[in-house]
Amino acid sequence: MTRRTGPGRKAVRLSLLATVGLGAIATAASAQAAAPGTFSSNGHGVAIADDAALAYANPVQRTAFDDSFTVHQYGTVFAAAAHNDAHATSSACTAASPCRSVALSFQIITMAGENIHLNAQNLSRATNNHCTDCQTFAGAYQFVVSTANPFTLSPSAQRQLAEIHRKLDALGRSSASIASIQAQADALAAQVTSILKAGAATAPKGPGVDALAAMAPTVTMHRMLTH
Repeated sequence: MTRRTGPGRKAVRLSLLATVGLGAIATAASAQAAAPGTFSSNGHGVAIADDAALAYANPVQRTAFDDSFTVHQYGTVFAAAAHNDAHATSSACTAASPCRSVALSFQIITMAGENIHLNAQNLSRATNNHCTDCQTFAGAYQFVVSTANPFTLSPSAQRQLAEIHRKLDALGRSSASIASIQAQADALAAQVTSILKAGAATAPKGPGVDALAAMAPTVTMHRMLTH
């Protein structure tokens, strides 16, 4: 997780869920949460990941930026819990000296198996506390890749994701408007989706599986904006 700073203006909240699926994914009851930025497994096919980006701006530090970009490759599981959170707060600044707070969290999950029970939570919160003309923006992006058989993202795909991570870090040094930051984050999310879809398509189908009958990768995106 990295931290940067930069100027700002309006309150926006963004949540985006992108799911790339080859196997069946179903929601189930919540699993125990892990510490932020961690992955854990109980050794019996259950995995947990928890990631977050937290930014707080105030009169002492009027600009704040935090981002998280994590990749969790589970392998074969029958149940998984994933929590991703972006939380930005601007507090107690004035119209003459407004605050800007931006938090962006990208969480990538890969897993394999049939009828996987997945509890995925993707949350963003942007809060202004007595902060006139402050800009507060939180974006949570969660990507879940499910395949029938386990696979590992190729070195090329991992290099591409690392480059996207560097570009996400660079947004912390940007003085662009919140609308521009949002647009750039959305563009990076689209690139991640493309990389994951291509990677999932290379996953082994298993013996005796008709390639024409195998389920093709699908991408589902949920996006919420609050101004």
